Amino acid sequence: MGLLEKCGAAAQRIRGELRVYELMLKDERTPRVSKIFLGLAVGYALTPIDIIPDFIPLIGHLDDAVLIPLLVWVALRSVPRAVIDDCRRAAMRAE
Repeated sequence: MGLLEKCGAAAQRIRGELRVYELMLKDERTPRVSKIFLGLAVGYALTPIDIIPDFIPLIGHLDDAVLIPLLVWVALRSVPRAVIDDCRRAAMRAE
């Protein structure tokens, strides 16, 4: 598998995960605190504003690589397993 195929597969996985998070945000069984943290993670990823500017070598991109997964991890800790599984199945059906 070449580099382009690996990048394409990674992009597909990311799109799938974003779809799962979107479904979790819409699900009424998802705790409010989880919705807040997921919203913060997605918002931080999409906005051009960073805590540490990207033009600072290494550290500028490191905050994105640490903060976004951390917010998602915290959010998923309080989501019931059944909700996650239901959202994953729904996202797979939609593909």
